[in-house]
Amino acid sequence: MIFVIRHGQTNLNLEEKLQGREGLPLNGEGIRQAEKLREELRDISFHLVFSSPQKRAVQTAEIVTGRKAIIDSRIDVFDLGEADNLKVNEVIMDGYIPDPKVYKGMENRQRYLKRIFDFMRELERYYKEKNLNILLSGHRCTTGCIGAYFQGIPEDGNILRHSSNHGGYQVYDFKSMNSVKSIHPI
Repeated sequence: MIFVIRHGQTNLNLEEKLQGREGLPLNGEGIRQAEKLREELRDISFHLVFSSPQKRAVQTAEIVTGRKAIIDSRIDVFDLGEADNLKVNEVIMDGYIPDPKVYKGMENRQRYLKRIFDFMRELERYYKEKNLNILLSGHRCTTGCIGAYFQGIPEDGNILRHSSNHGGYQVYDFKSMNSVKSIHPI
């Protein structure tokens, strides 16, 4: 099974600011959310634990599992460029991301989807036939993109529909996947 968790709260989340690669570690509430998630998943033995390189994701993964996370930059947060740390309600958006014509340095949306999907294809190739529990710790965009890998990209492209709340998780299984990857190839 694939357990996809979203990191706990940080002060930037509390301040309603966009948080990309200039993010903060977990705050007290974020630590409590991770501890609560640890309690919810206490009966699961995790064979592999992967995390985005962002400290908030690593902290959450390690609190939840009690194991050292394997850092993989392919599941890093979407690079917001100049929009990083701006107030959510002040950002000019292009759909579900800040407008790349307004904010320099933003990651290309299609390349972002491709890097997450490439990571997931690799996991699927190596672990689909094995009976393992794998935890992936990431961000709103990461959990949404991984959800899109299993459930398909929504018609409007808004992968955030598949994301979890802070300290939340979703469970997927490679063995019961339908053909969503062939419907929405990246």
